[in-house]
Amino acid sequence: MAITTFDDVEAEFEAFDDWDDRYRLIIALGHALPAMEPALKTDANKVRGCASQVWLHPSQDGDVLRFAADSDAAIVKGLVALVLMLADGRQPADIDGNAIKARLDSLGLSRHLSSNRTQGLASMIARIGALAKSAVGEKP
Repeated sequence: MAITTFDDVEAEFEAFDDWDDRYRLIIALGHALPAMEPALKTDANKVRGCASQVWLHPSQDGDVLRFAADSDAAIVKGLVALVLMLADGRQPADIDGNAIKARLDSLGLSRHLSSNRTQGLASMIARIGALAKSAVGEKP
């Protein structure tokens, strides 16, 4: 089964019996992310609060936001891919950090990630929320 949506991820997570399989899926999602242009890996695009290096670059595509992203850690890159499934290609006003967190929480990630990874995930969500607010003219 091709995994292209967050609903697909949820279905796969339910089908797996253990977390090793879920981790492999998360890592595979990270490997499937489009390559980020090296020129976009700037300090301005770095996500603060992540133990690993994470870069997130927004761009407008008509009335939706697109994100280029990368990380230097395989599992974190997979977490980035999960977050982007819930934010990329949406109108900025429709990007809700609390809703993204709730969807991710439904996977049980917080019970199986280290505290550093959990904090990094929260930082990624907060950064995307701030970028979306900025795109619609609100203060982050």
